[in-house]
Amino acid sequence: MGVIILKHEHEHEHGHHHHHATSGKNLFITIILNVIITLAQVVGGIVSGSLALLSDALHNFSDVMALVIAWWAKKISARESSEERTFGYKRAQIIAALFNSSVLLGIGLYLIVEGVKKFLNPEVIDSNIVIYLAILSIVLNAASVLLIKNEAHDNLNMKAAYLHLLTDVMTSVAVLIGGIGMYFFELFWIDPLISIAIALYLMRASYTLIKESTSILMQFTPTSMDVKIVQQTIIQNPSIANVHHMHLWQLDDKSIHLEAHVDFCEDLVVSQVSLILQEIEHSLKEEHFISHVTLQAEFGTCESKNLIYNEGCKHV
Repeated sequence: MGVIILKHEHEHEHGHHHHHATSGKNLFITIILNVIITLAQVVGGIVSGSLALLSDALHNFSDVMALVIAWWAKKISARESSEERTFGYKRAQIIAALFNSSVLLGIGLYLIVEGVKKFLNPEVIDSNIVIYLAILSIVLNAASVLLIKNEAHDNLNMKAAYLHLLTDVMTSVAVLIGGIGMYFFELFWIDPLISIAIALYLMRASYTLIKESTSILMQFTPTSMDVKIVQQTIIQNPSIANVHHMHLWQLDDKSIHLEAHVDFCEDLVVSQVSLILQEIEHSLKEEHFISHVTLQAEFGTCESKNLIYNEGCKHV
């Protein structure tokens, strides 16, 4: 029979609730700004006949969706765990990031198809409307980016929303350049070309986010971690003979979890085992920033000693 020691780190920083309130307010403001941009660009795109402007409007509409989902996910992820939901809603923001990035990918594919059609059959476009609305979009999206920039560094959900807004600034700059080109040189094929370029950028940005969020949901080993190095950290303790059945994964984009079986070199009493496991846990936290450790202590058990356990493997 194994002895299990479990510890979970809880952080109660001063001003935590104020921080969430501030970020919630900033998200709400960015939602309003993007609604204004979207409505203006839809009307302007229809009136001017600009696909690039309508593409930017569609992208901005996806921003509104992304920001609403980000706000909702951020709110429910803060709910406490319960007997029915022992992990709480920690992964709500990861699911939101996956959804938003998938929407971006779909939008990119749609824009490429429409852009190719327009490129092959260019149409006359009212470049004045394109220029004015592109400037409006640049200003309002830049303000939105600044509002949520700080939170995008360590939160995958906010990073997805931030990327939506940042790409909007860049695409609006491209639309502005295209508008100027059409105004002075009547090069109307620039409009669908810019639309295609926007789409390719969207697809590249979204692929990275889809990969990251899917990796977390599938409980893959974090890319920053090496299971062999983590194994060495554990077995460097002279009381440990072997580490096996290791699982290393992320609950969300901040919390890294580890669970494993550890073989002791000798049969010790529970109090001694607890002290050794606490030492190992401290080392894992300090060296690898693992926030939640579950170790099952064993001695003389007959089971597979493979570091990574597979259901179909033979036990020794």
